[in-house]
Amino acid sequence: MNTTTTYTPRARYVSVPSLETVAAWLLAIIWVFPLLYAFWAAFHPSEFMVNFELFAPLTLENFTNAWSQAPFARYYLNTFALVTGVVIGQFIVCTLAAFAFARFPIPGKNVLFMLVLIQLFVFPEVLIVENYRIASELGLINTITGIGLPYVASALGIFLLRQTFKTIPRELEDAARIEGCNWLEILWKVYVPLAKPTYLAYGLVSISHHWNNFIWPLVVTNSVESRPLTVGLGIFSAPETGVNWATVSAATLLSIAPLLIAFLLFQRQFVQSFLRAGIR
Repeated sequence: MNTTTTYTPRARYVSVPSLETVAAWLLAIIWVFPLLYAFWAAFHPSEFMVNFELFAPLTLENFTNAWSQAPFARYYLNTFALVTGVVIGQFIVCTLAAFAFARFPIPGKNVLFMLVLIQLFVFPEVLIVENYRIASELGLINTITGIGLPYVASALGIFLLRQTFKTIPRELEDAARIEGCNWLEILWKVYVPLAKPTYLAYGLVSISHHWNNFIWPLVVTNSVESRPLTVGLGIFSAPETGVNWATVSAATLLSIAPLLIAFLLFQRQFVQSFLRAGIR
């Protein structure tokens, strides 16, 4: 008995990218294009800024000119001091406030917490005049402390840490109390270690924001001794200075280089910290 088997060709399915994927790629290209142009202008002579030749000569002269024409070393030092001080201050203040909102039986606690959250709906620019008046009365004009002080109490940080602390089981706190820990030791040994992803995610957002902050540092500083990178770069690239745009592009890359390198090196840790903080 002869049997014949009929083979039917399998249909080939061609995966078509979704609308979300196409939109994501378009947004990525739009976002990265100015950065690519800055790289091109910074590493090529000024005559090739708008003349895109594949084999155009490379040069580092723009970086040396930018570094010699502005005190970028001082700007870097001021920015590192500003960002470090603000983040440390935010961690301390936000941790204590979030722990109080999450665990202490404070009368009217929910109302107070809502008042804190109102800060999220107020643009910082609205408070510039009042912040400048307070900084002037405290003698903090043209100082690193004056730049960072208005940002130490962060409603976003308090909110994120409070939500994280509320998810930590009370049994761990009770066990620490049995071991003889006071509330500060409980906070340091129980709550803070379990909230590390939230600290990392919030710290990254805070560092990026204060590294790139411009308006308030511009208002409150008036000398090289206290200007951060953003203000120094803004003054450096002013039209009246006569600096060519190739040098400005090199100075821009010098300003964003630490954040860009840190993101490229620790990209996986960055994404994981945001995912864990979001899950909590």
